[in-house]
Amino acid sequence: MRNESACKLQPLTEDEALFMFKESQALLEGHFRLTSGRHSNQYMQCARVLQYPAYASRLGAELARRFREAEVQVVIGPAIGGIVLAQEVARALGGQVRSLFAERENGVMSLRRGFSLEPGERVLVVEDVITTGGSVQEVIELVKNLGGEVVGVGVLVDRSGGQVSFAVPKEAVLTMEIVSYPPEACPLCDQGLPVVKPGSRSI
Repeated sequence: MRNESACKLQPLTEDEALFMFKESQALLEGHFRLTSGRHSNQYMQCARVLQYPAYASRLGAELARRFREAEVQVVIGPAIGGIVLAQEVARALGGQVRSLFAERENGVMSLRRGFSLEPGERVLVVEDVITTGGSVQEVIELVKNLGGEVVGVGVLVDRSGGQVSFAVPKEAVLTMEIVSYPPEACPLCDQGLPVVKPGSRSI
């Protein structure tokens, strides 16, 4: 059973979403090492926008609206960035939709803490930010290996400018082309600027 009130919300425009990110100071400027290992002068720290329940709820509802016809049974995101988002998307979808998160165990994306998937369950994978899509692809493979059916990928921010794709439909609330560099060809490193890793993994 879907949460019809959430699914009937008016679409959230990119301008409205960007306002939330700017208001919460989620767009950082500096010299950053991304989760992918690449370097950039900008970083989208989605935790800053998701710390506000009203914003988190509205952003989650927008992704739920876009997948309202997919008959989602489980929403899953990689820890840490996908945890809050998975909860909000599952809440907006309503009914008995569950919210799970995957985390790395010995470097391998896994389900822990008693989480499980039933064969054939319809799963939506969500993430806060994608640059190369590596973490999302790991979760997709995990779901498949456990017998689940991935019906789509929902993200808050696609940093690739829409270049990253998966074998299932992808929806992004914001699509931004933020420049990034391989570490060996980073002009910020050449300038001697210290690099910061603001995400959930250590440098």
